[in-house]
Amino acid sequence: MRGADRDAERVVRDIYDAHYGALAGWAARLVGDRELGHDLATEAFVRLLRDHSSVQDPHAWLYTVTANLVRDHWRKRGRESSAYGRVVVAPGSDPDPATRLTVREVVLALPDRLRLPVILRYYADLPLTAVAARLGKSEGAVKRDLFDARRRMAAQLEGVR
Repeated sequence: MRGADRDAERVVRDIYDAHYGALAGWAARLVGDRELGHDLATEAFVRLLRDHSSVQDPHAWLYTVTANLVRDHWRKRGRESSAYGRVVVAPGSDPDPATRLTVREVVLALPDRLRLPVILRYYADLPLTAVAARLGKSEGAVKRDLFDARRRMAAQLEGVR
């Protein structure tokens, strides 16, 4: 193994030791599955090891990559759910919206340009400056996206307790 590769591995190992537990727990809460959360966090670290030389802020980068992996998971689940819904429809199943609507579903319903800022800011708890840097937007643009996202989510959740 070359010296540069060993150095990269050591740097990523230090970052792993400092952030893996929180990242895996965060991902697990987002997807509702502890094992899948660990898989997603591990995949993010594998990608960090591969790309570490071009990463400026590993903490924000890891959360962004994990958020994208979570988004891919949700999309896949949505496609699967849609396909199953076309095949199996339970007779008389029209549950009360309050029992079937969750914040996760409301976040999922946001357009991509609003969903990622919400995930990074409120779920990953990244500062506004880090979210703006990761998304390549100004802080003002991110604030506007977050405002729009909150407004849309509030409208969907109105009356749900």
